[in-house]
Amino acid sequence: MGKTVKRVNNRNLAAVVLAGALAATLAACGADATTPSTPSTSGAAGDGASSEPATDLSGNLAGAGASSQEKAMGGWMATFNATAPDVTISYDAVGSGGGREQFLSGGVLFAGSDSALKPEEVTSAEERCFGGEAIELPLYISPIAVVYNLPGVDADNINMSAETIANIFNGTITSWNDPAIAAENEGVELPDTTIIPVNRNDESGTTENFTEYLSAASNGAWTYEPSGDWPISGTQSGSKTSGLIDTVTGAEGAIGYADASQAGDLGTVALKVGEEYVPFSPEAAAKVVDASPRAEDATDNRLVVELDRTTTEAGAYPLVLISYSVACSQYDDASDAANVKAFFSYIASAEGQAVASDASVAGSAPISDTLREEVMAAVDAITVAE
Repeated sequence: MGKTVKRVNNRNLAAVVLAGALAATLAACGADATTPSTPSTSGAAGDGASSEPATDLSGNLAGAGASSQEKAMGGWMATFNATAPDVTISYDAVGSGGGREQFLSGGVLFAGSDSALKPEEVTSAEERCFGGEAIELPLYISPIAVVYNLPGVDADNINMSAETIANIFNGTITSWNDPAIAAENEGVELPDTTIIPVNRNDESGTTENFTEYLSAASNGAWTYEPSGDWPISGTQSGSKTSGLIDTVTGAEGAIGYADASQAGDLGTVALKVGEEYVPFSPEAAAKVVDASPRAEDATDNRLVVELDRTTTEAGAYPLVLISYSVACSQYDDASDAANVKAFFSYIASAEGQAVASDASVAGSAPISDTLREEVMAAVDAITVAE
């Protein structure tokens, strides 16, 4: 019914994502095997370096954050560890807010966040980063799918405008055969099933992106400010991406929002863009990112994008999530600096981006070569505090 993204057992990720590309990926990572005090990223983009294990990298590399990145992170960790076996790497998918909190408190070396650091967090990062600053790199670009559980509906996707979606989630539209939905889906027989809106119950960058889209594109139907916390009380909800998907899956008539990589067998909405309806895809997501400007407070190290949620560009999908990889420009330990630098170099490389874009892993949109150059300049600046 909706677009299907295959779920992958993390134990098999290494075998799945490396098929046909292992040698190139290992070569890319192997080039980062330099001394911890002077970590190099010259081979991160795949320059044909040696595939020997990175024996100079060792220690613990802990991260936490956005659950949207969980599948991609599983692939990245598996392939990175193939060439850096002495690095114990982990990622706790606690959600964007929890990841930023752990990073700023010094509990982890890096974070994943579906929203940019808030001004007060940017300030806090100066102390956490030993006098340096936070770097924010848009390394995971993925559509957010509006997912639904509506068996028996004969349609690849149900069409909806942002206004219709907003009226569903604010409680104005309560039945699947409401005239507003029917008008956008001529020829589709919609049941009179009650709609059950489902939201995240934890602070979530996915929620912030979703409410930002509704606020910008719904012609005033969504009256709440964009926020990582759901603004309406008494709703059906789920914890993290997996909890929301489980809640929607378990209730006929339910509708929710989640990183598209975890839509599974649920139906997905095609969004109205201009005069057409566009289903999610990595290509459609990439169109919006490339057409969007940088945020006013962006810097060379904080590559924050101001997404254009109201675009009418043909084939663009404006409900997009940019999940940032967050780290420090300075660490107090040479091993930490080397490990973060090598891992972020790998994620940004063409090979690393290909791992995440594999439909069997996350189906994300690879970053452009132009953006990669900017990212690598920020990564190259990671150093050890004096």
